Amino acid sequence: MEIREMHVERRQGIGKGQAKRLRRSGVVPAILYGARTEPVPLALAPRELQRVLGAHTGGGVLVSLRFPDEQGETRTAIIRDLQYDPVRETLLHVDLQAVSMDEEITVEVSIHVVGEAAGVKEQSGILALIQRTVEVSCLPALIPERLDVDVSRLRIGDVLTVADLRLPEGVRTLAEPTQALVTVSPPMAEEVAAPAAPVAAEPEVVTERKPEAEEEE
Repeated sequence: MEIREMHVERRQGIGKGQAKRLRRSGVVPAILYGARTEPVPLALAPRELQRVLGAHTGGGVLVSLRFPDEQGETRTAIIRDLQYDPVRETLLHVDLQAVSMDEEITVEVSIHVVGEAAGVKEQSGILALIQRTVEVSCLPALIPERLDVDVSRLRIGDVLTVADLRLPEGVRTLAEPTQALVTVSPPMAEEVAAPAAPVAAEPEVVTERKPEAEEEE
C-alpha cells in the first residue's frame, strides 16, 4: 500500500474544551498512539487530511507524519478511526496508530463486488452483501486497498464465504472461513392486497308501535 505524506503539528493541552477551541479555529484534533510510545496530541489541517483520504477506497490508510517544526521528523502511522458529527457530518477527531513496517498489524479491508450475478441477471434474484469488511493481518506495506469477489457465477441460494477470497501473498484473514460474504436471495414475492372485509348492513331501526288508543289522541 502507498504511504501518503501528511503534515501535522503537536498540540498543547487535551480535553473537550481544548478540542472545541481547535475546531472553532478550523483545525481537527487528533491523537497518535502506539504500543511503545505515550499518546501524542496532534492538530491536523482539514484540507491536508482530505488530500490524504481523497483517493482512498477502503482498508487502513498508511501515512508518513511530518512535523515541520521538528527538523523534518517523521513517524509512520495508520489512520484507525474518523469521528464525524452525526448531524453536520463534520470531522470531529482522528485516531492514528504508530506502526513499524516490519511488524504485522490487523486492519479491516472492504469487500468489493465484481461482475453481475447470474441469479440476478437470469433469475431476478437479489444480491445481498452480508459482510462489507474482513479483518486481515499483514505487514503495513502489504495492506490491500480492497478485496475483490467475483459474483458472476452466483445463482439463487449460492453463497460466497471467506474461504472463497483470493488473498494477496503475505495477507491472511482472521475471520472464520465459513463466514458468509455475499449471497443471492429469491425475488421478493409481490404483495397481494387483502380482500376488503364485507361491510355489514346497518340494522333496521324498528320503532315500537303505540297502541291505537294513543295514536288517536
